[in-house]
Amino acid sequence: MRRDRNRTPVCRNTPLICVIALASWFTGMASPAIGQNETGHFERVVEHTLSLHYLISLPEGYTADSEAIPLLLFLHGAGERGSDLDRVKAHGPPKIIDRGDDLPAVVISPQCPAGTWWTDHLEALSMLLDEVIDTHNIDEERVYITGLSMGGYGTWALAAKEPGRFAAAIPICGGGAFIDAMNLGDLPIWAFHGDEDRVVPLAESERMVEMIRARGGERIRLTVHEGAGHDSWTQTYDDPEVWAWLFSQRRDWR
Repeated sequence: MRRDRNRTPVCRNTPLICVIALASWFTGMASPAIGQNETGHFERVVEHTLSLHYLISLPEGYTADSEAIPLLLFLHGAGERGSDLDRVKAHGPPKIIDRGDDLPAVVISPQCPAGTWWTDHLEALSMLLDEVIDTHNIDEERVYITGLSMGGYGTWALAAKEPGRFAAAIPICGGGAFIDAMNLGDLPIWAFHGDEDRVVPLAESERMVEMIRARGGERIRLTVHEGAGHDSWTQTYDDPEVWAWLFSQRRDWR
């Protein structure tokens, strides 16, 4: 039972590797005079590699000449981290696809490396989305994000980092920071949580919803699954109403 608090696919194991060089340089730092505030300037060349393995699923009938279709990014929980992509299929959209059900979107399900968090990979996730959009026939007005537990936190964080990219978000049993809420006032969001969650307290989702509403957000809703523990995602992702709502959203809310 849920309580609303608001009134044959293709999968590939594919790495994303990007090297970024920031054109800057380190300049010497003069010794300041004692007891005085003086101006300074700091620059340094930074080069780093972004790498993520991921699953990609194309909906039934998709071709390069098809009408542009939605893109869905799914972020798994902490238990699926590592280097074995089969673990990503344990929950959520990859599980739905693996059992033979079709979703009307290109579905990207990256794997978070062991010992890290999705918030460590926001730049890589953003560039992964760019790459998929560049190489597939994607309707950029219908790009969506969802995630559970650690992926719920990642959903809040990436949506807040790039709110103008997404048409809607579904964070499940996650949470975020005040700075995230400041950027999410207009994005359509449907959050879910179990009222008996002992891993991530319900208060985490409630706080995000309250902060967004306090800043005038009107497209935010929270559904609480009564009697559900940490696994509030199974009944969420198995609900056709959730998918109907998600795929009906367009980025023209801006």
